[in-house]
Amino acid sequence: MDDEKRRRERERKRRRRERIRARWNPPGPVPPGACGDPTLEPSDEETLDHVCGHWRIFQRRDGHRFSTDDFVCAWYAAEQAAGARLEVTDYLDLGTGIGSVALMVAWRLPGATVRGIEVQPISAALARRSIRYNGIGDRFAVLDGDLRDESLLPAGPSQDLITGSPPYLPLGTGLESGRPQRAPARFVHHGDVADYAATAVRALRPGGLFVLVYAAYRPEDVPAAARGAGLAIRSRRLVIPREGKDPLLELFCLEHAGEGFERVEPPLTVRDRAGRWTDEYQQVRTSMGFPSPPAAGE
Repeated sequence: MDDEKRRRERERKRRRRERIRARWNPPGPVPPGACGDPTLEPSDEETLDHVCGHWRIFQRRDGHRFSTDDFVCAWYAAEQAAGARLEVTDYLDLGTGIGSVALMVAWRLPGATVRGIEVQPISAALARRSIRYNGIGDRFAVLDGDLRDESLLPAGPSQDLITGSPPYLPLGTGLESGRPQRAPARFVHHGDVADYAATAVRALRPGGLFVLVYAAYRPEDVPAAARGAGLAIRSRRLVIPREGKDPLLELFCLEHAGEGFERVEPPLTVRDRAGRWTDEYQQVRTSMGFPSPPAAGE
């Protein structure tokens, strides 16, 4: 695709998004926004994008941006907590990045106190600005550091819910992006899935849940990490990007070993063969405060 075709395609998508937004009445709380604070305005290198309902998130144009991985992880965490009738008051996001998963979970669980741990300063700074923009600084804090540092964890096994999006590519197994934030989001620079599980088990209270998203083509990594940490799989669910394609992601809900039994749930298919969101995925989007697509011909 040449540059002109790419430009036209971007413009087509932009107009489509505008049509959707024009007829959308977002659910949920309205954030205070920038309120005249210049640090809460996006720079030329940034965008300020919708994340859930009225809430927005700061992202670098050339850096790590939230994607389907983050979205389905946040949704699955909220759904699993609801299905377990878990009253979430203390929630921890490991490797929180720009705060996308934690923001979406915080939107779904307005009574939760949220902590995120992030090692990349540029990502942590973006997350803090999003927190301020959305007016939730009284219940959401980002801690700087490596998630393997036990001193960053709350005292005792106290967390009702923990989430994580561990990188799944070992160092040296592929070409790393030179763009800001991107390489550690895919390659193991600051802990692998086993480290995430070991950290989670130290912070997770009895009866609590640890939800993570991982690459579907590495199906044994998460079960092995869970066993090594003393956790067990409560449920797992494949995510298929398009009908007829191989699974791209797998969602896992873990708990302390001995607290339940494993359920393998039907796959979640994002798009049908024509490229449209499936009815089930549209219901997922609606539950997370995203608008419905325009009707055919709009």
